[in-house]
Amino acid sequence: MLIKECKGFELEKEKSNTSEDFFNRSEVTFVEDGEEKTLHVLYVRYFDQIFPEFTPYQQDPIIVQEGNEVKFREIVALVCLLKNPGLRSRKRLYINSKQEFASYFQDINFNKLPEILLAVKQNKGFELRSALEFILQPQ
Repeated sequence: MLIKECKGFELEKEKSNTSEDFFNRSEVTFVEDGEEKTLHVLYVRYFDQIFPEFTPYQQDPIIVQEGNEVKFREIVALVCLLKNPGLRSRKRLYINSKQEFASYFQDINFNKLPEILLAVKQNKGFELRSALEFILQPQ
């Protein structure tokens, strides 16, 4: 699977009676079996304020390296896809539970994550052979 793009953004109100401004969207675009797919993850914006509780990151942007910055909301969909490869066949995922959100980040190898993110930021893409490479294995 080729990871082509990881992006994230804050939703804005389109109408005064909607609640979009309480949510963020994270997207990961990938190519599998010659077909390009995108997983959209919609989640409560509040989780961007508490990510230090379940990740080693302490501030946003979470990675600043080689002139590239990566914001937390850019990695959410990627982490969900790594943690649950079954999401490859889905287009959308909605997360409104702090517990569910945090569970996706449990056992992620945060030391290897920049490998994917920087390759994608430099428009090279990243060939993912196995999601297990990015999941910490029990000793």
